[in-house]
Amino acid sequence: MRAVIDKTVTSILDGARSEGRNVLLDPEGFALLDVLDIAVPRHHLISSSADITPHLLSSFPGDRIVIKVITDHILHKTDLGGVLTVPREPSIVEAAVQTMERRFRAHEVSGFTINEYVHHDAALGAQLLLGMRWTNDFGPVVTLGPGGIYAEYLAKHLRPGRAMAIFSPELTPDEAIESILSADAVAQLVTGRNRGRNARISPESLYELLRKFLDFAASRMPHDVTDFEINPLVLTDRKPIALDVLVKLGDGLTLQPDTRPIHKIKNLLEPQSIAIVGVSQSQNPGHMILHNIIRSGFDPDRIHLVKPGNDQIEGVQCYPSITSLPGTIDLFVVSVAAALVPEIIQEVIGSEKAESMIVIPGGLGERSGSEGLEQGVRFALAEARKSEWQGPVINGGNCLGIRSAPGRYDSTFLPEHKVRPGPGRPAPLAIISQSGAFAAARSSRLANLDPRYVISVGNQSDLTVGDYLSYLKDDQEVEVFACYVEGFRPLDGRQWMAAAAEITASGRSVILYRAGRTAAGASATESHTASIAGDYSVTRELAAATGVLVADSLGDFDDLTRLACYLNNCAVAGWRLGAISNAGFECVAIADSVGRFYLPAFSPATTEHLSSILGDAGIDSVVGVQNPLDLTPIMSDELYAAATGSVLEDNNIDVGIVGCVPMTGALNTLGEAEIHDEDLKREGSLVTRLAQLKQDTSKAWVAVVEGGTMYDPMAATLEAHEIPTFRTADRAMRMFEMYCRSRIKRTVSQTSSAEQPRI
Repeated sequence: MRAVIDKTVTSILDGARSEGRNVLLDPEGFALLDVLDIAVPRHHLISSSADITPHLLSSFPGDRIVIKVITDHILHKTDLGGVLTVPREPSIVEAAVQTMERRFRAHEVSGFTINEYVHHDAALGAQLLLGMRWTNDFGPVVTLGPGGIYAEYLAKHLRPGRAMAIFSPELTPDEAIESILSADAVAQLVTGRNRGRNARISPESLYELLRKFLDFAASRMPHDVTDFEINPLVLTDRKPIALDVLVKLGDGLTLQPDTRPIHKIKNLLEPQSIAIVGVSQSQNPGHMILHNIIRSGFDPDRIHLVKPGNDQIEGVQCYPSITSLPGTIDLFVVSVAAALVPEIIQEVIGSEKAESMIVIPGGLGERSGSEGLEQGVRFALAEARKSEWQGPVINGGNCLGIRSAPGRYDSTFLPEHKVRPGPGRPAPLAIISQSGAFAAARSSRLANLDPRYVISVGNQSDLTVGDYLSYLKDDQEVEVFACYVEGFRPLDGRQWMAAAAEITASGRSVILYRAGRTAAGASATESHTASIAGDYSVTRELAAATGVLVADSLGDFDDLTRLACYLNNCAVAGWRLGAISNAGFECVAIADSVGRFYLPAFSPATTEHLSSILGDAGIDSVVGVQNPLDLTPIMSDELYAAATGSVLEDNNIDVGIVGCVPMTGALNTLGEAEIHDEDLKREGSLVTRLAQLKQDTSKAWVAVVEGGTMYDPMAATLEAHEIPTFRTADRAMRMFEMYCRSRIKRTVSQTSSAEQPRI
């Protein structure tokens, strides 16, 4: 049976190609749907109005019919009056076709179709868009969203993550389809009971439709088909019926991803020897790179400089040429003018002098006129890949360089004192960024964290962000992978996503900021699928379904990275939140921002303990024990910390948030100064007690310091103790919810969701 289906599909596609078309006509599209066992209206092709007869029209049910112009030059016929619904009377139908003949006389028209009018509900949830399209980033993707003429409007205005469901036949496992549909507003609308109306389609039937499209996309894209869209797919009482279909054909070629010897990334990140070209006696970028490599602890005796006419620079041996370097170097750093890069790469390859390279210069392959330079690099690499040696792997060009803690080197050309205020704590973090400036800014903003790797990828002339994630996923010392991506190389998004899925499945975290969002949907004029499922939307939805933390802003990226690094060893067992503050407004703000969390009552034992603490503070007559717990400005450092510990120890609590409005005189919240006797770092202060609590509890929790710049030292000190600290409760709640969602495979609670108490 499968062979018969494949043969029929091939026949339909080949018939269109034989006529020089790259788009199927409506009857051909309907024939393709018929092969896939997706219902279509009864239809008949005519060449002109002269073909209209009473006998022809009598074969159609109902009192109306739909007329469509058939041409491969107009994709959206409705916009130009190419679709008309008229009474099923010969004279009226003939006149309508004649009107179309005049309207489209300037177009190449293949004829007209007379179509059954399918009675259907026009209300929201009665029409779907089911589409597939080829993406260069991820390969084929299938989209399910709201259909009809309002498809784009609804997709645009529904909340991200709820507006559409996006699937990949290669990246979305069967078991994930149900969970994706359960989060999709449109899928819930059509499969659930709403205001007494029965479900328009069963979950099983919807899954079957998706499965058909996923299987077709996997076997036929992009060589046979690049776009395949049903809009609308109307959900009638009988069955789903496709009223319109758009199919664009491929060029017969199958895109294959480039392959690189990514095992040589080890030579790049953990080199035993380094060579540099472009170092001068003065402080040029190459000299700064040399200085940073030495400063980072790399052995100067294993550094080699290509510098004719010099013996040594900063005590490092110079060599007159690349070929005079001793042996094969693990890492070759190129810091010269862009025009010289192809020649250097060719010489390195020709002499087999390096296993890996970092190319610093900008403009390569980006600036107008540099295309030839980039082509020279690609040609040299392509030739090397054919050899048993396979040539070097290359990072860049247009990159800032790489910092590698295991490699004990820093090949960036930025002064250390301009990037970091001081050494941070070693962090299980890898920052992978296409932008060098972004990587430098993150290193500065995340000053408490000293990443294991900071990789500025540049324009990906060879190594890609997918290559790095694929290689580093096996480094168990990295718990958090923070990635900034402006664009994937062809099919590299698929490689990146597959690696991300492995990482998140292992319990580790991947954070993604996908830049270049305004380019999404560039093909919107060609299909609704491309419009509502543009490149950014596809990236976001596939990544989120994989468990990746997708940052909506640069600030979110920083906060999610801090949360993932500080809380990677802390338990996130469920959504039961314990909340504490010393201000009523902050308790309200937490409750107002509860989101997916819920605020359960404390256990009897905890309630008793907290009542005792409130009594010791003399405020038991003012406030009671509830969640969120209001400690009032009277609470001391010691009792504040005791109450926090009690809440976090409660078996009814999974995670926590500890807010503090620090202006109260009862707490040590200021740094040491002559004008007061406070010291937030003294033994017994709230900050030192919370720092100890961070060590003593296994549960994930965050802090809030609700105050101005006077309290920056308090927030910074908490952060130094790896306590994620925010300056407003609502942001803390939003970021913490995003982080916890990535850690919780399913909501864990002691009661059903319907019984969960919510505030």
